Amino acid sequence: MAKPGKKYRAAASKIEDRPYELMEALSAISSTAFAKFDETVEVHMRLGVDPRHADQMVRGTIVLPHGTGKTMKVAVIAAGEKIKEAEAAGAEIVGGDDLVERIAGGFLDFDALVATPDMMKGVGRLGKVLGPRGLMPNPKTGTVTFNVDQAIKEIKAGKVEYRVDKTGIIHAPVGKISFGAEKLAENAKALMDAVQKAKPSAAKGKYVKAIHMASTMGPSVSVSLSVIEK
Repeated sequence: MAKPGKKYRAAASKIEDRPYELMEALSAISSTAFAKFDETVEVHMRLGVDPRHADQMVRGTIVLPHGTGKTMKVAVIAAGEKIKEAEAAGAEIVGGDDLVERIAGGFLDFDALVATPDMMKGVGRLGKVLGPRGLMPNPKTGTVTFNVDQAIKEIKAGKVEYRVDKTGIIHAPVGKISFGAEKLAENAKALMDAVQKAKPSAAKGKYVKAIHMASTMGPSVSVSLSVIEK
């Protein structure tokens, strides 16, 4: 296992081994950020669910109040008038069966993919290419829809998808260090509230077991569970 770098170790030494209140945690993350780029701040929530069971899967989307700070390049697979709608809404890449073939051939120069339901027969065979990269359109995340205009605008505005992984943890970005603590706190709270509302009825016992936050290169900070009770 690789040994953490000198800068990381110096930053980690400033983080106390205890739960921080949300604003306090964000202040600590900001003060220990050492990368030369504008780091992304992420939230990690350990849930008391077993994602091996379909009725305990936690998945959804949330449009963050202040966006993610990332400029999203959107591709749309559609036909007819929906192609014009996608172009008017600001999609950078638009096509039909031709775009399906390009993606099948390895073209992946986009951050999000939207498809209309009538095109999913062709898109469905791209699962092995798009799935591992988290780019496969899905009705549950609003990326399989005839309302192309709304889907594109939400993605551009900072829509984030959250999905519990096989270990029961949700990982999601909530903005950039440069946003400042207040905007990051509002984004983080919006995400946490969305995850709370998405609690499966089959989940038993304590739902949110732990919350941690960290910047791209920085150390993890434990966040007090009181944040989801406020």
